[in-house]
Amino acid sequence: MIRKLLRRVFRRAAPVSALPEPAVIPVARHGVRREHISPAANKVCSVLQDGGHKAYVVGGAVRDIIVGHTPKDFDVATSATPEQVRALFRRSRIIGRRFKIVHVMSGSETIEVSTFRAMQDAESTETDEHGRVLRDNVFGSMAEDATRRDFTVNALYYDPSDETIVDYHHGVADLQQKTLRMIGDPRVRYREDPVRMLRAARLGAKLGLSIDPAARAPIREMAELLENVPPARLFDEMLKLLMSGHAVKCLKQLREEGLHHGLLPLLDVILEQPMGERFVWLSLENTDDRVRQGKPVSPGFLFATLLWHEVLADWEARKAKGEYSQPALFEAMDAVLERQSGKLAITRRIAGDIKDIWALQPRFDKRAGKTPHRLLEQPRYRAGWDFLRLRAQSGELPMELPDWWEAFADAHPEARENMLVPDKAGAAKKRRRRKKPAAAAATPGKE
Repeated sequence: MIRKLLRRVFRRAAPVSALPEPAVIPVARHGVRREHISPAANKVCSVLQDGGHKAYVVGGAVRDIIVGHTPKDFDVATSATPEQVRALFRRSRIIGRRFKIVHVMSGSETIEVSTFRAMQDAESTETDEHGRVLRDNVFGSMAEDATRRDFTVNALYYDPSDETIVDYHHGVADLQQKTLRMIGDPRVRYREDPVRMLRAARLGAKLGLSIDPAARAPIREMAELLENVPPARLFDEMLKLLMSGHAVKCLKQLREEGLHHGLLPLLDVILEQPMGERFVWLSLENTDDRVRQGKPVSPGFLFATLLWHEVLADWEARKAKGEYSQPALFEAMDAVLERQSGKLAITRRIAGDIKDIWALQPRFDKRAGKTPHRLLEQPRYRAGWDFLRLRAQSGELPMELPDWWEAFADAHPEARENMLVPDKAGAAKKRRRRKKPAAAAATPGKE
């Protein structure tokens, strides 16, 4: 511990010549205006700058605005320490272990504020045996912070006060030339954080950028480093990829790079399903369409589709052994989720949503009596119906079934009664019911 502390205290600064000189790009060349930035992010930058600190909107938000996308959130990078940021904003809190950041709340928006980070070096950075960075909480200069970032398009610093972009690594030019380029040696950067290989595929697909050959070449041979990434972090990154609005393109590219067959369990689930391949790809295309239209997307629904054919195969096998349908389905659901729990870090909440959607599927077969009316009242009815329609579109079921339910849901209550399908099984069961035995003869009284 003492040795590690001394390394941090006497950390050797990076040579000045090794750090690039920034280009200050005017708004006429990049097109990002103050009104494109959220009011909360503008305010955070203004307060920090008034307090004597450097402050910029940084990273993905700047990148997305330049290419014409609407940012999901805004991050700010500053020369102020977390404690100094916390002192300037009443509604804020310091979070993080690997690297402390500050969440500043403004209305319904939360701005993530991070202090400029220093360059990594072998002596002061804590890594595992494979070179993956485990802990890195050293503050540095703005130039060091830019050089630490993964891709050039993510190292853009926007100043709302004068609408300029400070660009250390030609990120604006790379965006304009539609190229995704790594900062530094790609092999070293992938070893520091193997998740960057997934991020390259996601950003390339999302932004319509071609991955620079120098960044793409090492991915196949270094793919095994993903085995050392914690499952929860891998799951989060894959979820971002699946919900990027370009999941189909991303996954095809990952398959081309060889990032499956045990390296990415979730990718195996998607690609290794000959029976359900059409169903899975339809689901992913549907998810992409919803994201692009700005509609909400449920992780539970997405994973319900990815794992459905495993459940279906297990369910059919159990019914073939003579198990009752409904209990067999619940047993199959639990078995599949249990098998996947060691590979995919699916949270309990998402698992609950998945089960709700699966459990509704047999109920869509019942279109007689009171069952259809009760099904419409279920909170997860719409998700269950969307799932049913995907099953029909993939050829698993006749399209007549989801069409009937759509018409039934939209019909007037009186019209619904005329749409109900006669319950032939129930009627036959009534006909087969045994007649009640005749009343026993009265016991003769005593003479």
